[in-house]
Amino acid sequence: MEAWEFEAELFEYSGKGSWHFVILPADVGFAIRYATESSRSGWGMVPVTAEIADVGFRTSLFPEKASSSYLLPVKAAVRKAARLKAGDRIKVRIALLP
Repeated sequence: MEAWEFEAELFEYSGKGSWHFVILPADVGFAIRYATESSRSGWGMVPVTAEIADVGFRTSLFPEKASSSYLLPVKAAVRKAARLKAGDRIKVRIALLP
């Protein structure tokens, strides 16, 4: 199973709702795009496991056009368990799901 570790800033989406995301670094996004070239869904979503501050969870990455990378959604339950807020710089580990 392929996995990547990186640091990024947690941000709150400015649109409707209070969604929080991390933008994957461009090199990580490129590697994931290459590794999943033949298995991505029609919308380009990529199923992954993620770990932030020892809190593990399953989710999907969403393609992000502006950065040519992916967005990692960070649910409220994860933010609460890891004591995170928008603007925090966090360490993230993600691994592709089969």
